[in-house]
Amino acid sequence: MAASSQPAVRIGSLTLGRKSSHVARRVLIALLIWIIYIAPPWRYWPMWLAATGWIAFSLYWSAAAKNSAAAKSSESDRSRGVHEAITIAGQLLLFIPVPGLRKNFLPQTLEWALLGLAVEALSIALAIWARRHLSHNWSARVQIKVDHQLIRTGPYKLLRHPIYTGVLGMSVGTAFVSGQVHALVGTALVIIAYFRKIRIEESKLKEAFGPQYDSYRRSTWGAIPGLF
Repeated sequence: MAASSQPAVRIGSLTLGRKSSHVARRVLIALLIWIIYIAPPWRYWPMWLAATGWIAFSLYWSAAAKNSAAAKSSESDRSRGVHEAITIAGQLLLFIPVPGLRKNFLPQTLEWALLGLAVEALSIALAIWARRHLSHNWSARVQIKVDHQLIRTGPYKLLRHPIYTGVLGMSVGTAFVSGQVHALVGTALVIIAYFRKIRIEESKLKEAFGPQYDSYRRSTWGAIPGLF
């Protein structure tokens, strides 16, 4: 029994537990298959770099998940399952050129590819910055933690959901790199999934913090400055 509690993977100062490392390995294997068989890096290096960004992000996120505190209340398994299903479908469509969705919505030029990679990199940095400020208050599903704090530091001074902004930005950046309709549809699904999650999360936070959260909402944007 003692052996099963040992960490499975260590990345610098971050450690992946066995369950988290299994998830990270699945993501890594799926994206490597995509790189090798669908978009060989020697022909589609911008998409290869975009995929590498998602791999690195997934590994970091799995490692950082170990710092999450115990939950006091949580969304249902069904609600979480709906979010995961939509998100996974969207993220797969970012990379998989589904027949019928291979037309270009953007010219496949180096300029668009570099812009997309820059947007993805900045979005990853934003999500990681926000995750570090959120610390043990973070959770994959919508939850109110024991001794939950309303974070207002870092990107939370401006945005209530900067991690979701980061994930949406990663999707948009990848769609710019791809330039094909399947990536645009994938981005739309990711947007739907996270705006649904924002609605649920805001309701939970309002219930937990009351007038304090109302005041916070009035002084910040939800996820997209100037729009939402």
